Amino acid sequence: MSIKIKTFASLSCALALSFGVVSAAQAAGADAISVKDAWVRWLPNNLPAAGYATLVNASDKPIDLVDISSKDYGDAMLHQTVSNGSSQKMVMVDKLTVPAHGQVSIAPGGYHVMLEDAKHKIAPGDTVRLTLKFSDGETIDTPFAVKSPAQTK
Repeated sequence: MSIKIKTFASLSCALALSFGVVSAAQAAGADAISVKDAWVRWLPNNLPAAGYATLVNASDKPIDLVDISSKDYGDAMLHQTVSNGSSQKMVMVDKLTVPAHGQVSIAPGGYHVMLEDAKHKIAPGDTVRLTLKFSDGETIDTPFAVKSPAQTK
């Protein structure tokens, strides 16, 4: 009987330690990505808006931004502005890689979040929220300051 108790105790300790390691790893990964300087360029007359931010990866591995959503907009999509010499076009992007110990700018003239179908009246001075989902399982609900085109120059 005492052998069974010792075996059970050993297994219990091993399981507790393994869950502790997993929890510590998850906790370390939870802070891998941060978002800074998040803002939206508002346009009048229900025209699509564009969101911008800087994504910072503090981890040892590259992490992909894989999805964007918003309770304030019906559609939120990652696009990239691509130049073909004399013309530019927007291309939808499935993911954006944030390098290990690096950062990526989502900025005018490059990557941007296309925001369409505002669910309520949005104006300069407001704050909207975007939910960013990453390949490591992290999800960040981020406030974006809404600015007029005049405020962004």
